[in-house]
Amino acid sequence: MFSNLAEKLQNTLRQLRGRGKLGEKDVDAAMREIRLALLEADVNFKVVKEFVAIIRERAVGKEVMSSLTPGQQVVKIVNEELTRLMGDKPSPLNSAKNRSKLIMLAGLQGSGKTTTAAKLAYHLMKSGAKPLMVAADIYRPGAIKQLQILSESLGVAFFTSAEEKPEIICREAIRQAEKDELDLVIIDTAGRLHIDDQMMEELVKIKETVNPEEVLLVVDAMTGQDAVNAAESFNKAIGITGVVMTKLDGDTRGGAALSVRAVTGCPIKFIGVGEKIDQLEPFYPDRLASRILGMGDMLTLIEKAEAVVDQNKAKDIEQKLRKQQFTLEDFKDQLIQLRRMGSLEDILNMLPAGAGIPKEMRQMSLNEQNFKRIEAIINSMTNKEKIDPAMINSSRRRRIAQGSGTSVTEVNKLLSQFGQMQKMFKNMSVLDQKGQVKKLKKKMKKGFPF
Repeated sequence: MFSNLAEKLQNTLRQLRGRGKLGEKDVDAAMREIRLALLEADVNFKVVKEFVAIIRERAVGKEVMSSLTPGQQVVKIVNEELTRLMGDKPSPLNSAKNRSKLIMLAGLQGSGKTTTAAKLAYHLMKSGAKPLMVAADIYRPGAIKQLQILSESLGVAFFTSAEEKPEIICREAIRQAEKDELDLVIIDTAGRLHIDDQMMEELVKIKETVNPEEVLLVVDAMTGQDAVNAAESFNKAIGITGVVMTKLDGDTRGGAALSVRAVTGCPIKFIGVGEKIDQLEPFYPDRLASRILGMGDMLTLIEKAEAVVDQNKAKDIEQKLRKQQFTLEDFKDQLIQLRRMGSLEDILNMLPAGAGIPKEMRQMSLNEQNFKRIEAIINSMTNKEKIDPAMINSSRRRRIAQGSGTSVTEVNKLLSQFGQMQKMFKNMSVLDQKGQVKKLKKKMKKGFPF
């Protein structure tokens, strides 16, 4: 996510951090690099101009020049302005009054609107919502069937109708939701290959007919400024309350996410970070800004861990770590739990730069094929070898490689990774015993502790 932009900004700011004094020439040189990085990331040029001007004004002001750590103060300013640019605070969904909450989704074809409807239903179900998914796209072949299949996979109610007017379909759906005592209606409207008057008129009719609490525009982050232009057009034509940005996990530039709030005034409310049904998250501007600047995103990481980690197993592992009894079987169990949190790359990117993560750990891949290979290697070991990997000599490594259908090199790599992870888990356990994790969580909620 935003890897190119993050690398360039971090390199630029790293050069400022260690300096005991900063002059205007130093600041101007850094601003040139930041401007180029943002333009290459496809950030709107007007947004870039204003953003850089504000940072420069603050960077050459009293708060930096009189500071004992001017470089760190500039980093702090960039972090604050990046957060402000994307909206300062998260924007929760508007609440409904005395009826089912109505969420209307709009967007161009290919933005991921129908899938987002299912992801949004799944996300809100975790808070106790009882949704009805409505197929109001009567044009695209397979659109109704796709939404019906997604609804069935989630076990939620689905509504469609032979009615030819989408606004009438939506009105009937609301009556059905009230009849079935469902408290959430998600309307999947029709998209087009491009913005046209007929499309906008239809959306206006639906909005006027059902009066939704939310009109969320679904945009593809990878389309850059096209996504921002689409958001601006939709907002002028129908008035949107927020944006759902999909495919953010594949966006290495970040221009759309950094521009859309400033250009349209509409907040990003959710982001899609993967194809799976549970990979839709509320958008936190401060957390994304921290990740871009290499400060990590510990709050999201903690929340992901709390959601998927088996607490009983976690306590068991903690006891084993304290007693130096962490085995390769435990290692395999931990990998399973890590996979539930998402890709290992994403997890490691949530940790601050310089967090002491070993190189071998950062190079470790946990896709399905690699995981099966790791599992086969561990399963080919004896119980004694799993408990005490130090006893695995060259002949045992050859036997394990042969039994798992892998190579000795792969066995060696796994054993090395296990050793590194064992050290990392041990350090985390010591940290937790001192209460540092709870302290960190409290600090992060107040802002990054510079």
